[in-house]
Amino acid sequence: MAIIINLDVMMAKRKISAKELSERIGITQANFSILKTGKAKAIRLSTLNALCKELDCQPGDILEYEDE
Repeated sequence: MAIIINLDVMMAKRKISAKELSERIGITQANFSILKTGKAKAIRLSTLNALCKELDCQPGDILEYEDE
């Protein structure tokens, strides 16, 4: 099981930098980097909610399941 994080795609579509987005959603740039690179083991629903709100998207636009 693999969950793919498509934050780079959504950030490019919305023309927003990692620094600006991390500040808007209230997490550190280090934690945002871990999430963006797919190294995170979990994501809080409040963080996912904030990402969707700021990027004006659905959770499925950010998270994708790929069978290994």
